[in-house]
Amino acid sequence: MEQTRWHDHINTQDWEALCDGCGLCCMHKFEDEDTGEILLTNVACKLFDDSTCRCKQYSERFAQVPDCMDIRKMSDAEMLWLPDTCAYRLTFEGKPLPFWHPLQSGNEMSVHDAGISMLNICFSEDEVPEDERMQHIILDEQEED
Repeated sequence: MEQTRWHDHINTQDWEALCDGCGLCCMHKFEDEDTGEILLTNVACKLFDDSTCRCKQYSERFAQVPDCMDIRKMSDAEMLWLPDTCAYRLTFEGKPLPFWHPLQSGNEMSVHDAGISMLNICFSEDEVPEDERMQHIILDEQEED
């Protein structure tokens, strides 16, 4: 018998609505070997459209990018690779959505207005050689406070 997952009760439409469109999950990440901390870069998947913060080929993303994150299939430990602000992670952790989340604000642009997204501030992986991506690590906004 298969174990019930935290998101099994969420239908497809509600699941998709949880995505705030920040684009952070589409950025390349590194894990600090000493601390286990996840380090975010401003280098995006080749399918990421930085003018919309959406995937250019969403329905074909797994075929086009085999290591694209399938959040529904992520283990509990893998959920920690998602940003602290991600609605999927927040829901997994039983935390409320922030005020700027489109489901809270009623405005799909609120994530961008709050400065949470990667809208027009990232590079495509096609533009940044793999051996230079660590130079693109960005600070977490929460760490800057």
